[in-house]
This record gives sequence, C-alpha cells and structure tokens, in this order.
Amino acid sequence: MRVELDVPKCVASGQCVMAAPDVFDQRDDDGVAILLEERPAEELLDDVREAVAVCPAAAIRLVEG
Repeated sequence: MRVELDVPKCVASGQCVMAAPDVFDQRDDDGVAILLEERPAEELLDDVREAVAVCPAAAIRLVEG
C-alpha cells in the first residue's frame, strides 16, 4: 500500500500526525503535513487509515500498489 498526500489541499490541522506519527509530520513554518513513509509497514496501515478518515481536507489517500 502507498500513501498519497495532496500537499496543496492540506489545512495544517495535524490530525494525521496525531493518528500516524510514524508516517506523517508537520513543517515547522506553516504546519502543513509532510509524508515520512510513502510505503509504511503493514503494522502502521491501521494508523494511516485513521489519518485518512480524520483528515478534514481529504488530502490523504491510501492506494494499492
């Protein structure tokens, strides 16, 4: 599975970082999300699914491949 982050859509809420801190971080200057792991380990996928669900801007997708 691969994570896609649409950076221009990000509203810097930090919900993804709280849900999946091993996969996401935030830029210091504006709080916009940073993708740390494009292909996270299997044990992190539930956290990523939670991040997708709670993102207020719908800026995160989890895709096959």
